[in-house]
Amino acid sequence: MLRDVLIQKGLSNREAEVAELVSKGLSNKEVANQLFVTEKTVKFHLTNIYKKMNVKSRAQLIVWCLPHLGFVESEVRAENNNQSAAAATAFNNNATQTIPAGSATVAGTTTLPGSGLNRGGNSDIGMGGI
Repeated sequence: MLRDVLIQKGLSNREAEVAELVSKGLSNKEVANQLFVTEKTVKFHLTNIYKKMNVKSRAQLIVWCLPHLGFVESEVRAENNNQSAAAATAFNNNATQTIPAGSATVAGTTTLPGSGLNRGGNSDIGMGGI
């Protein structure tokens, strides 16, 4: 995963944690709270990360990390799609078949409402049958 790739690039475990959280969109303050350190410590780690990763900014770090985060997100999306498909199948299996209102089958023929109102080839009911 991302953390393993970052460690292979020469980051310490803590630096990899910071880089991973930053790449998920957390602010320095949020990273600090999650790791139980100060914001100053997070900034210190980020400075070291930038040097080791040869990037100049937070944005460049995030762009570098995105392809490695994609694998995790793809697995989550695939799992969500499978759950949605299973729910749709369960719904369809429980659905009842209904006959549309207004139609009836008698002796193999279908009678629809208004079908006997054909007057002289013009069934324009809107004209009052004229």
